[in-house]
Amino acid sequence: MIELKSPAEIERMRRSGQIVAGLLGHLMPLIRPGVKTKALDAEAQAYLSKAGARSAFLGYRGFPGAICVSINEEVVHGIPGERKIREGDLVSLDAGAVVEGWYADAAITMPVGTVSPLARRLTDTTRRALERGIANAVVGNRLSDISHTVQETVERERFQVVREFVGHGIGQALHEEPPIPNFGLPDTGPRLKVGMVLAIEPMVTAGRCDVEVLGDGWTAVTKDHSLAAHFEHTVAITDRGALVLTASEPTQ
Repeated sequence: MIELKSPAEIERMRRSGQIVAGLLGHLMPLIRPGVKTKALDAEAQAYLSKAGARSAFLGYRGFPGAICVSINEEVVHGIPGERKIREGDLVSLDAGAVVEGWYADAAITMPVGTVSPLARRLTDTTRRALERGIANAVVGNRLSDISHTVQETVERERFQVVREFVGHGIGQALHEEPPIPNFGLPDTGPRLKVGMVLAIEPMVTAGRCDVEVLGDGWTAVTKDHSLAAHFEHTVAITDRGALVLTASEPTQ
């Protein structure tokens, strides 16, 4: 069952979303060669505490970090630790916050210094796929219209979308109905209604879309070790269009 949020509840989620946006903005300048991923996690925990929020991820099903840090062939759910960021890496940050019981979730992928043309094109394509998916998050469309637009945008550039992991509804839980694949035929699935709040998150690979989870039980990597990128926003469906709650300035 898809839970519809009231305007007052969406406003509460907007607060969580703005903290997530602020956190990602705070971390971005720290993503540079030589920095350990656990240092980013420590910064994230301090930022969230100061903002009066808690991490949506820390302790979730046993996850040990406040954020996910995934590098190069790591698609999602990278555990912060001793690994150092290097020149030329693609670093994906996934962050979530909870404020007064309401969740928000977002992700970005950043190139570190000079990266390959392929890495730059992958990052740009994944960001554009998210933007186009959000543009289809309007009343009257179907859920698969978002999914199909993401897939079409990605495959036009000869990249592939990951199929094992999908976006999701979000609200008083991190993961709610409905699941939001990044692939599919248009004009299928539930109609989008005012009050739906969706975490739309394209995960895209430069090679094949097959992934596997490492021995830590969390980190998902491409099987062929090709590069991956990940972008995400929490989006509310309103009668005026899609309201991006995790944008640095909420956009509609």
